[in-house]
Amino acid sequence: MEQQLLATVAGQGLSSEQAEYRRRHGDANTAVKGGSRGYAEILRTNVFSFFNIILFVIGAALLSMGRYSDALVSVGLGLINAMISAVQEIRAKRKLDRLQLLERSRVTVVRDGTQTRINPDQVVRGDVLRITAGDQIVVDGPLLDGGRVEADESLLTGESDPVAKHPGDDLRSGSLCVAGAGFQVARDVGAKSYAGRLTAEARRSTTDRTPLQKRVEFLVRLVMALTTLMSGAILGQAAIEGFTLLRVVQTTAVLSGLVPYGLFFLIAVAYTAGAARIARTGALVQQVNAVESVSNVDVVCTDKTGTLTTGQLTVDEVQALGPLPEDEVRRLLGSLARSAAAPNLTTRALAAALPGTAWQVRDEISFDSSLRWSAVMAEEGTWILGAPDALAVRLTGPVPADAVARSTEQGLRVLLLARPTEPGAHPRDAAGHPTLPALEAVGMVALADELRPEVGPTIARLRDDGVDLKVLSGDDPRTVAAIAARAGLDAGDPIPGALLDALDDDELDRIVARTTVFGRVAPEHKERIVRSLRRQNHYVAMIGDGVNDARALKGAQVGVAMRSGSAVTRDVADIVLVDDSFAALPPAQREGRRIINGIGMSLYIFLARVASQGLVILTVTMLGLGFPYSPTQVGLTLFTVGVPTFFLTMWAKPTAPDRHLFAGLARFVIPAAVITATFGTALYAAIYEAITIGFSSGRTPAEVINEFERYTGLDFGSDTNFTDAAATIAAQTGLSTFFCLASFVLILFLAPPNKLFAAWTEPTPDKRPTYLVCGLIAAFGTVLFVPALYTYFGLTAPARTMFALVLVMLVFWFAVLSLAYRLHALDRVLGLHHL
Repeated sequence: MEQQLLATVAGQGLSSEQAEYRRRHGDANTAVKGGSRGYAEILRTNVFSFFNIILFVIGAALLSMGRYSDALVSVGLGLINAMISAVQEIRAKRKLDRLQLLERSRVTVVRDGTQTRINPDQVVRGDVLRITAGDQIVVDGPLLDGGRVEADESLLTGESDPVAKHPGDDLRSGSLCVAGAGFQVARDVGAKSYAGRLTAEARRSTTDRTPLQKRVEFLVRLVMALTTLMSGAILGQAAIEGFTLLRVVQTTAVLSGLVPYGLFFLIAVAYTAGAARIARTGALVQQVNAVESVSNVDVVCTDKTGTLTTGQLTVDEVQALGPLPEDEVRRLLGSLARSAAAPNLTTRALAAALPGTAWQVRDEISFDSSLRWSAVMAEEGTWILGAPDALAVRLTGPVPADAVARSTEQGLRVLLLARPTEPGAHPRDAAGHPTLPALEAVGMVALADELRPEVGPTIARLRDDGVDLKVLSGDDPRTVAAIAARAGLDAGDPIPGALLDALDDDELDRIVARTTVFGRVAPEHKERIVRSLRRQNHYVAMIGDGVNDARALKGAQVGVAMRSGSAVTRDVADIVLVDDSFAALPPAQREGRRIINGIGMSLYIFLARVASQGLVILTVTMLGLGFPYSPTQVGLTLFTVGVPTFFLTMWAKPTAPDRHLFAGLARFVIPAAVITATFGTALYAAIYEAITIGFSSGRTPAEVINEFERYTGLDFGSDTNFTDAAATIAAQTGLSTFFCLASFVLILFLAPPNKLFAAWTEPTPDKRPTYLVCGLIAAFGTVLFVPALYTYFGLTAPARTMFALVLVMLVFWFAVLSLAYRLHALDRVLGLHHL
């Protein structure tokens, strides 16, 4: 097939008619499209989830009955959370849809026997493209006869040196022609090209849910299931007792409010705040859940060039080998570097470190990856700089093998400076082609990849935090191992990527587990290594800067890109290091741990409140004392739980995440829920019975009757359910007051200011939680004593007797709960203290 294709393009290439025919039949180099969910599907799955649909039905029913405040409280938080999720996913979709590996600058093709400039997407299969230095290769296909180019494939493969391409060799889309010229035939175009396949793979949406997100989702689903069962029983009883439609809808709204859906909102807010703080350390968070993901990382995989090293070279050593003194050798090297017409990394490093002046050059042979040497002819003589093995065959004296080997083992790049042994000898043959004359070595220079100054301390800090590092590079394994050792890693035996091709998954896992350095690895190798680490239950961060890293970045739980890297890599990354320094990673990890610990503390408060409310609702309903909450009273949860948990999240310590979160939650939440529900139910029943008896006695003051008529909207004496409604709203007020104050005190159990509150954990020197509790109590007091506020939340005006009863109950509750925590009551009841 390829021979037939080459035959069709011999001579003048395609005609305009042939190109148009192939374009119409899908053989054009069109940009890759799609790869992620559509906008309608994103909105549907986020806004119209099963839980949200329930909330919308409840909200619509409450609105139809004129209960606007109840409807707002019932639906608002779920809708806000859904919109936040949808906006985040739409933002990620737009970024991925814009992703393109290829530039859109015009290219030169041969059409109808003439060269013409067209857009890359107008190239078709079979076109002949003119390739010159500076052009990006936009399709895959072989180089035709008569051409010779050097391709920079570093973004695709990680190989830092240009690759010489001869007639018949493939040029891959996404690479860059840095030298030479020739013609290429377009064999693979569009989605079938190498760049197209990489782009499609990079666009694939692979966002992982974090461990905390999975845990919270499990807890929410568990609460939803329990709430559904409880709702069936309560609503069944309501139907038997003949509740009104309004009461049924309100009851449903309260029961749906038990689901701690606000946790998702809290996590979204905490992630956003954490991302803002992480940005100040030099890490831009593009996927919000990466704030947590980075806190769980225990293995960091990194490229070499651009991450461990700056991509620049430094002069490590200069040694004289012949009759010239070292100072003269240094001057010659500096002058030769300054005389190069096309400076490269090597000449720039030499010119920066060594003295010298530019020569008047008569002729020059630029460095070529196939020659591996360069030459400058000037008044000062002919000087040749090249790799020792490339010059060895023409050297009259021995190559300093020991010095070369020693430097190579240290990861240094060794070059020899030589001159012709015969004055006037020229490094070109009669036809003008580069050829080496007999040479005399006069000096040796060793160049080192420049380590980033922050690499050593950063690696040490990561290892102190229990994070392992693995280096995955396209360069020679020995060179990579030497650089890794200089950075402070135990490089061990480096493994070449070709060795991984024949391994199955089990064999690969064993190799990956014990190896630190991998060299000559392709993008597929990096992806396999990341998958292997994940199979071994590691939480992986991948740091890279080239297109060759994109697949591995997407395969890791946390993809980290350098700002100076390719646009594709930045677009698919979860985090971008804006200063090109992975020294920002440890601070980002600590910030992530602080956020997660704060959210974990919030879980304690959220679930304790939800479980307590659920038990009270179930118990009070079974006692036939009326329903203990209205939807607006449940709205107090946002004030008593949502606000404090936000601040506690911001103030948490950056310790390692709790691996036994569920066990800790059970030990805290179950005693808190049972004891709080017990005292809350007793308080509710006491107030309910007291009000019922008071109205039945006929001795209730007229002003009290008038107040309750205003609260309930019913008339005393004419409405038969007046007494039940009055008793219910009074008992609800007492219960809500008790629960809010108990919720505030629970914060002091989690962050005790002194030994009095240190029943659950040790006292903390941080007094901010205590000040927060004082502020919350003051704010709640404002709600209780401002008519507009307590009316909005469905509460009665403050009554001295009720408050006295609430405070007595609160003191006994505190004593019993403290004793339960100090004696590890749950463990004793379940027999866990013997395990």
